[in-house]
Amino acid sequence: MDDLIGTQAPGCRMTDPAESVAELERLLPGLVAHRPPTPMAIDWPRLESVLGTALPADYKLLCGLYPMFELSDFLRVGGPAPGAEVAWATEDLEIVAEWCEDADLAVPLHPYPAPGGLLPWASSNQGDFFLWTTSPAGPQEWTVTVASRNGAWWHYTGGAVQFLAELVSGGLEPWALPTVRPEITWIRRPGGGSR
Repeated sequence: MDDLIGTQAPGCRMTDPAESVAELERLLPGLVAHRPPTPMAIDWPRLESVLGTALPADYKLLCGLYPMFELSDFLRVGGPAPGAEVAWATEDLEIVAEWCEDADLAVPLHPYPAPGGLLPWASSNQGDFFLWTTSPAGPQEWTVTVASRNGAWWHYTGGAVQFLAELVSGGLEPWALPTVRPEITWIRRPGGGSR
């Protein structure tokens, strides 16, 4: 049986995307060194058209400023590579649908595009998913749901970038996850390579 462990909430939800990204940069000092001189050319309108929804501004800002990166040899964060928006939009939705179907939770969770459905935005190298719980109130109100590979699910009532900042700072209890240290252990180079 899967468990819904509970919900964690930020002391104050950050609503300004630039403030959220700045807080993550402050708590993850190695991040700024990986910012390319020009923003990533992600075709957000095309991606959002394929998905049928806008995405949260904090996440789009983070992905525009930084290529995909991995925190603490565990959590891989980042949007699509420019030109790969359509594949990114659909590649993990099937897995999330299977997880939701197999989860034995008191309150069933459903994949996007169901109302309030889950939409993936990050994953771990151990098979955990970090998802948005979508809302008709709009993407700036979406919250985070963590689906752990060991069957534990939990919620965070802030946005994705604020979640990352609180996770690396230790301000968030990493229920059913390993401790995520504030270090970048992998980054996708422009053009697709890694370092």
